[in-house]
Amino acid sequence: MRARYGVPLGITAVGAAGLAYAVGFEPRSFRLRRISVPVLPRGMRDLRVLQVSDIHMVSGQRKKQRWLQSLAGLRPDFVVNTGDNLSDPEGVPEVLDALGPLMEFPGVYVFGSNDYYGPKLRNPALYLLEKAQGRHGLNGNAPAVSAVHNPWEPMRDAFDAAGWVGLSNARGRLKIDGHEIAFTGVDDPHIKRDRYERVAGGPEADADLSIGVVHAPYLRSLDAFTADGYPLILAGHTHGGQLCIPFYGALVTNCDLDTDRAKGLSTHSSGGNTSYMHVSAGCGANRYTPARFACPPEATLLTLTARA
Repeated sequence: MRARYGVPLGITAVGAAGLAYAVGFEPRSFRLRRISVPVLPRGMRDLRVLQVSDIHMVSGQRKKQRWLQSLAGLRPDFVVNTGDNLSDPEGVPEVLDALGPLMEFPGVYVFGSNDYYGPKLRNPALYLLEKAQGRHGLNGNAPAVSAVHNPWEPMRDAFDAAGWVGLSNARGRLKIDGHEIAFTGVDDPHIKRDRYERVAGGPEADADLSIGVVHAPYLRSLDAFTADGYPLILAGHTHGGQLCIPFYGALVTNCDLDTDRAKGLSTHSSGGNTSYMHVSAGCGANRYTPARFACPPEATLLTLTARA
């Protein structure tokens, strides 16, 4: 009996332990990553930017709320929210409660598909199939039917009332210690709401720094921002791959970005220009796939420094 069942039972035990870790521990093991990006003009002081993304708030996620509130202790110069705040139509009050202390700081935001529409139960293996077939989101797939519409408007109104600048197919500015920081954003490419032609034209000449902001880092958006000369692009959406292989990394990005750049700081080249790009792995997950493995939930404190 030992010879016949010992190995299968051992594999089952290891699998069960891995599933328990991926569902019960890692999604609540919040991390803060710190990186530096040399994009500022020489002589300008460093700027501390807190990027939060892919919160995917579900009612009752108290630990996530407390952790997000605690990030205000970092005292960032400004906050960038790269979308997908919701995974529950009832979650708007808890999102606003979690981000309330951060809304005391200057900030900008874009929305993602899960801010507009509720998630649906889905076989995770479809992400691998779609990657193999080059289909992602509404970019090649059939339009969603019977989608739940999330109440995103009160969230937008609260962000605006706090002074955060909405960047969905729009430009905006923040003034930080007398320095002009310009932003150009597009709405979520994952559901074909991006309209870059409305904001094209590149960085603003009288700004000290211009930043591109997008939820899902589809190549068409990255190419447009980079070709126009933006030194830095901030994005989310990928969850860093969410279910990763240790020492290998992400298997999918849920967009057409390569898996080598599923999270963290990298570069992107287009039109003879090269931009820094930071993709946040986010701090949440779809309520129907609440697992993370080898990819802890995160926020990022980016220290923007002077160019060499």
